[in-house]
Amino acid sequence: MAADDNNTQRCPRNPVGGFKTDKNIRPSVDSNDSINQRSPRSSGGFTTDRDIGSSHRPKHRSLYSIDSTSSLYSIDSQRSKPPPPPGTYHVQLPKEQIYRVPPPENARRYEYLSRQKHNRSACRRCCCYFFATLLALLILAALVVGIFLLVCRPHKPRFSVSGVSVAGINLTSPSPISPAFRIKVRCKNVNGKLGLIYEKGSAVGVFHEGIKLGDGEFTAFEQPAENVTVTVTRLRGSRILLTSSSRKDLVESQKRGKVRFDLRVKAPVRFRVGAVTTWTMGVTVDCKVTVDKLTSSAAVVSEDCVTEDISLT
Repeated sequence: MAADDNNTQRCPRNPVGGFKTDKNIRPSVDSNDSINQRSPRSSGGFTTDRDIGSSHRPKHRSLYSIDSTSSLYSIDSQRSKPPPPPGTYHVQLPKEQIYRVPPPENARRYEYLSRQKHNRSACRRCCCYFFATLLALLILAALVVGIFLLVCRPHKPRFSVSGVSVAGINLTSPSPISPAFRIKVRCKNVNGKLGLIYEKGSAVGVFHEGIKLGDGEFTAFEQPAENVTVTVTRLRGSRILLTSSSRKDLVESQKRGKVRFDLRVKAPVRFRVGAVTTWTMGVTVDCKVTVDKLTSSAAVVSEDCVTEDISLT
C-alpha cells in the first residue's frame, strides 16, 4: 500500500466539483507494477483507481499512473514490418500516372497498328457503301421491271416463213456442197403499245438431220406496234461434206416433194414505249420448214415456227 501511495500523486480539488492537475507535479513511473495493474479498458498506459483495490481507494479521488508499456508500443510501431509473402498482387495506380503516350521503343509499333486499324475501318465502310448501293440498284431495277410488266404487258412476237430459195446443192456427185439459202421471214408485232427494235448481233442457222448447211445474220430493223414486217435473210455454207445416208435421204425427200429443214433464229431485241426503250433482251425462234425441191424456185409446203420465252439478258 505504501508503494501505491508513493507512485501516485494526489490532485487538489477543483472548486467547481472536478479535479485539477498540477503541471509542476510529475507522476512517477514504475515498470514493475504498472503492467500487472493495467486495466483492459485503459488506453495510453493510464490506470485508474478502479484497478487498485477498493479498500485502498480513497473516496472522491482519481489516481493516475503512466504505464511503461506505452513506450514499448511506440517502439514496436517504429519497427520495420516483415516483407509480405510471395504471391500475386494487384497494384492500382492513380489515373494521372497512367501514360497516354506509348514509350519511345513502342511508338513505331503503335503508329503501325493505329494506321492498320484506320485502313481496315475505311475499307469496311467502303464495302458497306458498295453493297448498300448495289442492293438499292437491284431493288430499283426490280421495281421498274415489275411496273413495266404490269402496265405494258409485253407479248412475244410471232414469226413465219413465207419463201425459200435454195442453190448450190448438187446431189449427183459425192463432192462437197456449198449451199446458199434465201429465206423470207414474216415478223408480226402483236403488242398494241410497244414497238420492237431488232438489233445487230443475231444468228440464224439452217439444219438438215442435225447437219448445219448454212448460217447468217438476221436483218436488223425497227417495228412499230401492231405491225407486220417481212425480212430476207441470206444463209451460206462452204464445202460441206455429206454422208452417204444424208445424201440418200435428200434425194428421196426431193423425189417425194417434201424436203425438211430446221431454221433457228436468235436475235437481240428491245421494247420501246414512246421515247423510252428497255434493256436488250433475247428472243429465240425455232421453225420447221418443208419445201418441195432444192432449187431457186422452191415452194414452201409447210412451216411451223415457235417463239420461245423472251430472256431478260
